[in-house]
Amino acid sequence: MGVQLAGPLRAAVNALVAAVNRLDKSLSPSDTVTKLRAHKFTLKDSIYVLHILSALFWLTLMQVPPFPYKLAIPILYALALLIPFTSQFFVPATPVFSWVLMFYSNQFLPADHRPAVHVVLLPTLESVLYGANISDILTHFTHPILDIIAWLPYGVIHYTFPLVLAALLWLFRPPTLPVFAKAFGYQNCIGVFAQIVLPCAAPWYEIIYGLTPAAYGTPGSAGGLGRIDDLFGGDGYKRTFASSPLVFGAFPSLHAAWATLEALFITALWPQYAKWAWAYAAVLYWSTMYLSHHYLIDVVGGACLATACFYFFVPEELRNGSVSAAGDKYERYDLESRRGAVGAEEFASDWTVSDEEETPIAYRSPNPAKGKGRGHRHTASIASLIRADERAGEDGWSPITGVGFVFPPESRR
Repeated sequence: MGVQLAGPLRAAVNALVAAVNRLDKSLSPSDTVTKLRAHKFTLKDSIYVLHILSALFWLTLMQVPPFPYKLAIPILYALALLIPFTSQFFVPATPVFSWVLMFYSNQFLPADHRPAVHVVLLPTLESVLYGANISDILTHFTHPILDIIAWLPYGVIHYTFPLVLAALLWLFRPPTLPVFAKAFGYQNCIGVFAQIVLPCAAPWYEIIYGLTPAAYGTPGSAGGLGRIDDLFGGDGYKRTFASSPLVFGAFPSLHAAWATLEALFITALWPQYAKWAWAYAAVLYWSTMYLSHHYLIDVVGGACLATACFYFFVPEELRNGSVSAAGDKYERYDLESRRGAVGAEEFASDWTVSDEEETPIAYRSPNPAKGKGRGHRHTASIASLIRADERAGEDGWSPITGVGFVFPPESRR
């Protein structure tokens, strides 16, 4: 007898098996070339020209690693695009890689070619728009417990949440993963570009240096995260923020943008968890100001950026939650109820493996002679099979009882 797995674990294992089966496991570049030749290019494909030009610009500016070592970056990326197994991940993630390259290489822009840093702009706008410097008020009272509460979403979950969400999409909502990568990548590209052309000092600068003019050589500060280093006896955050490639990137807050975009996706795909996603976003909004990394206007700007990208890049059917879910197939084929309770398995979708077989239904062969001898289950006729026994007396034949064709028909009593 096989080992019976618990519901949530079985759903996760089934989803993982289905996800692995969906992968293109080819390692032949010729397959990619064949697909590229067969592809019908449209105007929207021209965005990749912009990505290439952007990469050339930032790679040219990049000083670390120096030439010719930095050529390894485009060479390895080109190889990843040529191999089908890796290209299925790297092509959708192109906007994300563009953002990473822009964020890192902007530090090599010559200071005399960069706009002046705005120190007074954000606190002035915050006071005018909201009647007070809200972020400054939130930093007046600090406590180790509040430091921990602020640190967890800002300094830990923030960096892992996108990876966890991407993994969940890959397992349970695979059609939405490329959409998430696109919205997430372009959101960050737009945010970093805005931070480069409109550099603004964060609240920690005002706390340390006042409202004096800022220079590009000023090292970054961990702000309130420095208290976390002191609490745990380390200096990881202090060293990381001191060497940040983008010191004056207060507006818009990409911390707020990430949390908002993640909450929007969870609300659309798993509305039962929406309240937890927005609770996390709310705590993170507060933590950005409590830790003196952003003004309130930065948080509002980041949230607006994420919302705009969500509605621009995400199709309407996904925004409305019209993605294949676990119960859809039962409703589609007129079954009266789902087999078994959903419970913790409600992350699962049509892409998961059925309880009867290890192979996902999307990959069962319609030809019994192929696919390891297992035939395709014609699920479209499930409802008619269920009701066939009721029609046996009327039609004289039942696909379930297997008694054959009886003539004349015998009535059932």
